[in-house]
Amino acid sequence: MSKFISNIRQLGFLWETRNPFLFCAHHLDKFPAGNDEMEPDVHTLEGRNIGMDFTDIDGWKMYHGDIVPGFPMHPHRGFETVTIVLQGFVDHSDSHGAGGRYGQGDVQWMTAGSGLQHSEMFPLLNKDKPNTTELFQVWLNLPKDKKMCEPHYKMLWAEDIPIFTEKDKNGKKTDVRVIAGKIANVNALAPAPDSWAENSENEVGIWVINMEAGAEWTLPKASGDINRTLYFYHGGTLNIAGESFTSGYSMELNPEEPVELKNGEMETHCLVLQGKPINEPVVQHGPFVMNNEAEIHQAITDYQHTLFGGWPWDMPGNVFPRNKGRFARYADGKEEIK
Repeated sequence: MSKFISNIRQLGFLWETRNPFLFCAHHLDKFPAGNDEMEPDVHTLEGRNIGMDFTDIDGWKMYHGDIVPGFPMHPHRGFETVTIVLQGFVDHSDSHGAGGRYGQGDVQWMTAGSGLQHSEMFPLLNKDKPNTTELFQVWLNLPKDKKMCEPHYKMLWAEDIPIFTEKDKNGKKTDVRVIAGKIANVNALAPAPDSWAENSENEVGIWVINMEAGAEWTLPKASGDINRTLYFYHGGTLNIAGESFTSGYSMELNPEEPVELKNGEMETHCLVLQGKPINEPVVQHGPFVMNNEAEIHQAITDYQHTLFGGWPWDMPGNVFPRNKGRFARYADGKEEIK
């Protein structure tokens, strides 16, 4: 076994993660042009299991959407979602009356905490060209003393996210979008206030790495008790600590060793997730992540009785007007417009 690399896996739609992360989903949908309601043309829905469409017909899915693709209202408790949109747009609505549209590099950091409902829809804004949508949704666990914290969400807008840039000896560039944690002297924006990532001692890192063809860069080492995983999701070939890989694989990296990355003849894209594990029991039932079965049963009961605040929107898969643009409106009424 290499002292640098272990546990090599082929990537699919859902990516395996390590504590403190719960999972990562990579969505890549080449949606067609939308109609006036930001929906796909009705003829393209033939043959799909509407409401549960994960079949990737023609390179895209409706997911749980029946009109607009996406994920209509559903509950969460006990963890956080970090949604990194590389292409396309997401319309967010939640049971606290908050909502927004974000995309094209924006990141939403949402703490479910004690519980809320939200919807995540993919409006097809372009009427005359395809609506390619690509995003990661990362689930980050909360420790026991934060699982019932007040729900919260914040936006990390694309133009504000710090980027670490380095050129190698041949002038080839590597860019790292620092969504959580730090690379060298480049620090991420603050995460949600109750996040495991809020304490720098937990060394939570969420980094999107883009390497020019032929670029070389060394991923710096971290502390020995950190779990670190690299996902090589797009490109040709990448040499990682002396081993050559084609795209479509993940691997665990030894955090105590700096890891040399030498790119091949295509631009390469990787995601790195790292963090100190939360050394507590994890019991998950669908969208509820707690520490024991009794807390899961309580979460189900609470949701049945309260609906985590109900649903203040007209549709379970709420979308905003086509011309709305990027914005965020929070539960306290504050609004940001980009």
